[in-house]
Amino acid sequence: MKLVTFLHNEQTQIGAIIDQSVVAANGKIENAENMLAFLAAGADALCAMQKLLDSGSNRLPLSAVKLLAPIPRPGKFLGLGLNYSDHIKETGREKPEYPTFFTKLSTCVIGVNAAIHCPKISDKVDYEGELAFVIGKRCRNVTLDQAHTVIAGYTICNDVTVRDWQQRTPTWTLGKSFDTHGPLGPWLVTADEIADPHQLQLKTWVDDELRQNANTNEMLFNCYEMVAYLSQVMTLEPGDVISTGTPSGVGVKMTPRGYLKPGQTVRIEIEGIGMLSNPVIAEPEGFVVAAAVI
Repeated sequence: MKLVTFLHNEQTQIGAIIDQSVVAANGKIENAENMLAFLAAGADALCAMQKLLDSGSNRLPLSAVKLLAPIPRPGKFLGLGLNYSDHIKETGREKPEYPTFFTKLSTCVIGVNAAIHCPKISDKVDYEGELAFVIGKRCRNVTLDQAHTVIAGYTICNDVTVRDWQQRTPTWTLGKSFDTHGPLGPWLVTADEIADPHQLQLKTWVDDELRQNANTNEMLFNCYEMVAYLSQVMTLEPGDVISTGTPSGVGVKMTPRGYLKPGQTVRIEIEGIGMLSNPVIAEPEGFVVAAAVI
C-alpha cells in the first residue's frame, strides 16, 4: 500500500494511491485525520484503508491533488552519516564503530515536486539520495529480531546538506536543517510490500546526469540494527523518520564540485518505492515555513 498525505481543495488529507488515483480516507475511516494518528492506529487502520481501496469509492485523480511529504512534520527526523563504505572512502574518514546519527529539524521537510532552496548565505548545497523508514509503533528497547515489526514503511529522502554550515559544528544539525532541505516522498510504501529493504537499488540524478548508483545491501548498519540501537536511548513513536545514509557520488566530492544550482532538478529513485523529484530554486525573498501540518 502506498500511503500519502495530500492537499485537495485547500484541505490536507491522507489516503492511498491506486493506479492513477488517490483514495481519500478522511471521514471514511477512523483515525484518518492525519498520518500520525493513522499509523498509531496500527493494523486496524491499515485493514480499514485496504477495504476502502477495494470498495472502489472515494477516488480522486492523482492529477487533481498536490502530494505533500507523507509525514509533513515528523516528531523526530534522524539521519545516519557514513553508512556506505564507498561514501566513507570518498570522504577520507574512518569506518565508524557505532552508527553516527544526527538530527534534521522537522521544519526542513517538503514533499515531491516542492522546491529545494539555495539559501542566500551559502552556495554549497549538496544532495544525498537515501532510503528512509518510518516508525509505526511506540516502542523502546526493541530487540534486533523484533525491529522489523515496528517499521510502518519506507520512503525516499533527499538529505540536502549545506556543506559549509555542516562543518561549523560536530553535530551537523544546522547544515542539515535549512528550510526545504528535507524532501520526503513521494509516498510511504507499507513494510509488507518491501520484501527486503536491504536489497534495493538506489539512483540519484541531477538533471540527466546519474550521480549516485548503489544498492542498500551496501549499508554498514541495516534498518533493523538502527531501530535496535536508537531504541536503547529513546522512545520511538509513530511517524518518526530515520534516513539511512547516502552512498558515494555526492556533489562535494566531484571535480569540479557538483553543488546544486537554481534551475536544476534532483531525482532519486529507489526500487520498489518510486521516484522523488524536486526542482532547485534560489531562496525566495521573505520565505517562511508554513504552520505545521501534522
